[in-house]
Amino acid sequence: MKLLEDFNIIPNNEKLYDMAFIHRSFAVKQNIDYDYERLEFLGDAILSMLVSEYLYTKYGNIGEGKLTKLRSNYVCETALANYSHDLGFTKLIRVNLDDSKISINEIFSISADVFESFLGAIYLDQGLEKTREFLSKTVFPAIDHEVIFFKDYKSQIKEYGDANEVLVQYDIVNEFGAPHDKTFIMNISLDGEEVGRGKGKNKKEAEQLAAQEAIKKLGIAD
Repeated sequence: MKLLEDFNIIPNNEKLYDMAFIHRSFAVKQNIDYDYERLEFLGDAILSMLVSEYLYTKYGNIGEGKLTKLRSNYVCETALANYSHDLGFTKLIRVNLDDSKISINEIFSISADVFESFLGAIYLDQGLEKTREFLSKTVFPAIDHEVIFFKDYKSQIKEYGDANEVLVQYDIVNEFGAPHDKTFIMNISLDGEEVGRGKGKNKKEAEQLAAQEAIKKLGIAD
């Protein structure tokens, strides 16, 4: 695998890297008894730990709350999907595209998943230092350049509500679509008055978009 050569990885167990790109739909179709999900679980924990360590070391004067927000930006789904795209992971993913259960939204999510599963494979095969070295070439530069992947509009509107003593509330307006590919519409109200709506593939995304619309409507400074 050229990808391994690019990062000077000499594999001890090549199956781990093969497993890192196999989606469950492909495994079922090909009667393979493994997929990337367990590696993703491990990679998620390793990513969070090493990014936390890097942020802790880099920003010695920042408190826990700010560090948590910073970490969220660099380990969110959008960030992971971007890392995957830059590395060309999307070309390596093996998923059953003929399966009508796989949506466009899920492909985006899968791209994010395989970054974590690949990280899990490196950790199991090469150890912690090599995993940290991989992140130093992929994730840590984004931190150094202060790349913004995720804007927490909900926190911003909450701060506005607290400061102005108004109640911020989210309510679901509608949801539709198949169980595996739902779309949610949420509204946000301040003291009972609707100030924004958002549509997303999950409630959290829809709430963020509703909060973003409210911020624009209210003219709240960024």
